[in-house]
Amino acid sequence: MDLSTSTVLVTGANRGFGRALAAELLSRGATVYAGARNPDQVDLPGAKPIALDITDPASVAAAAEATGNVTVLVNNAGSSTGADLLTADLDAVRLEMDTHYFGTLSVTRAFAPQIAANGGGAILNVLSGLSWVSFPDFGAYCAAKSAEWSLTNALRLQLADQGIRVAGLHVGYMDTDMVRAVDAPKSDPTDIARIAVDGIANGAYEIVADDASRQAQAALAGGVSVLYPQLP
Repeated sequence: MDLSTSTVLVTGANRGFGRALAAELLSRGATVYAGARNPDQVDLPGAKPIALDITDPASVAAAAEATGNVTVLVNNAGSSTGADLLTADLDAVRLEMDTHYFGTLSVTRAFAPQIAANGGGAILNVLSGLSWVSFPDFGAYCAAKSAEWSLTNALRLQLADQGIRVAGLHVGYMDTDMVRAVDAPKSDPTDIARIAVDGIANGAYEIVADDASRQAQAALAGGVSVLYPQLP
């Protein structure tokens, strides 16, 4: 795919990984809509700020109406409540699913017809190594990312005949505000953004961007005993 002729919408583009993705796309000549709940927070030169709250159907519809020329969608916007499935307030658990699953689906349903009408293109869903392995301390996030992975697989099949390639990006911790308190190795978001955009350009369906995600992917074949060796 020639990104220099593409028009891309990146959700959650006002900071962190979304901003890094938007910057990488701009560097390759793409026209970039930077979606954010507060578009005044978008400070990336060259990007076109657009109001977009992916959990608000009216906001999603308004963003689709305001564009019209999108050929690539990057579903990046996320949340991280740190909710435990057994003890956290159910509203926090619902927020994770509303954001990562229903939010991603809502934006895709709004923009896939636009992409198809413009001759086809691509959708990238920013997933996680936690799509494949869960940790109890933030089980709601893991469950939502796993659901988003399943959603990605289904949409990939459904949209293929419309000329839309749906890719999933799996990555572990990145050095962003979302995981500031986590004491673990973290990737540079600019490096992962480059890998992700390379994947879009090359038509990849699955982009496994770091060692943590590669290890999680490999562990899937080993079953529960390999994924969760702490179990008796």
